[in-house]
Amino acid sequence: MNQPYAPLRLHVPEPSGRPGCKTDFTYLRLTDAGLVRKPAIDVEPADTADLAKGLIRVLDDQGQALGPWGEGVPVEILRKGMRAMLKTRIFDNRMVVAQRQKKMSFYMQSLGEEAIGSAQALALNIDDMCFPTYRQQSILMAREVPLVDLICQLLSNERDPLKGRQLPIMYSVKDAGFFTISGNLATQFVQGVGWGMASAIKGDTKIASAWIGDGATAESDFHTALTFAHVYRAPVILNVVNNQWAISTFQAIAGGEATTFAGRGVGCGIASLRVDGNDFIAVYAASAWAAERARRNLGPTLIEWVTYRAGPHSTSDDPSKYRPADDWSHFPLGDPIARLKQHLIKIGQWSEEEHAAVSAELEAEVVKAQKEAEQYGTLAGGQIPSAATMFEDVYKEMPEHLKRQRQALGI
Repeated sequence: MNQPYAPLRLHVPEPSGRPGCKTDFTYLRLTDAGLVRKPAIDVEPADTADLAKGLIRVLDDQGQALGPWGEGVPVEILRKGMRAMLKTRIFDNRMVVAQRQKKMSFYMQSLGEEAIGSAQALALNIDDMCFPTYRQQSILMAREVPLVDLICQLLSNERDPLKGRQLPIMYSVKDAGFFTISGNLATQFVQGVGWGMASAIKGDTKIASAWIGDGATAESDFHTALTFAHVYRAPVILNVVNNQWAISTFQAIAGGEATTFAGRGVGCGIASLRVDGNDFIAVYAASAWAAERARRNLGPTLIEWVTYRAGPHSTSDDPSKYRPADDWSHFPLGDPIARLKQHLIKIGQWSEEEHAAVSAELEAEVVKAQKEAEQYGTLAGGQIPSAATMFEDVYKEMPEHLKRQRQALGI
């Protein structure tokens, strides 16, 4: 007997907002500040399922710190975090302008995401290794990497520490625990897990922190990394930055519609948290919890940071083509800098006057560093690393055939 089946069809996720209409952010599944429990460090991964579905938040809309995740965070950390976030935003603004002035070819800012990298950097040790994507420059700001070196890399000039071999913003700063950024997305996860495993094999105490975006969770490297991290209990923090958009593709296309990205970690046997990425205190507390778990040989932690990419994907992108132009102003988790500022003022540890003074101080610091870096050349100026550098850093000891080629070029 014939069954009355309708024709088969596929489901193609669509964002809840497009240009010309206001985004409905109810899909975020938010939780009120202070309501999500804080488990023991040695919790079983399966028992974090509720933490992967809810949302760890500390700061409420009035700037009050609520709940167990907000306890014990030093004020000095909050003040350092404010400076790091402000410095990141100011640096980003100046570098976007420099790109528009054709001083560099390309730039990617982290507008709206400054809390995530800065808070986690302050929760880790300086010798822990971070495997970042191209939107974690706040780690470098929190670790006070010299700005001149960073700007020279952006300008691809004669003092570029990477000798012109990397796309601008793909920094590599070993001394600051900042692994070389890879342009191939998702590689950071397998690299971070492997580094953490190597640290354990050597009997070291350093842990790894790996970063990925919501879109790159659809890459096979993501799943491979989760398998190795779970099987070997690698000492690593696996960060998924869910900023809602992978270039022009909404996060649901990568699988964030019917479940959470944190939920994937639980399914792989990894303790998992879903955290308000625009709440500096929540980010710091969750990062410190995950780091402690890794150092005690209790295994990896996957953290989904719920945030919003407030600006374009890069200087080559126009987000108004695929989402409402004013989306960020309606994002329910707000601006991470404004939220921490509100809290610090409420507890008497910051003021509008100090905010203005620190902003001016950091602006002057960035301007000074930019002027110094530009003395070594900009993209249009022709002051680039010597051609002789193409023969360097390929082998530990340069082989004879490369020596002969270099001599033939007269360099």
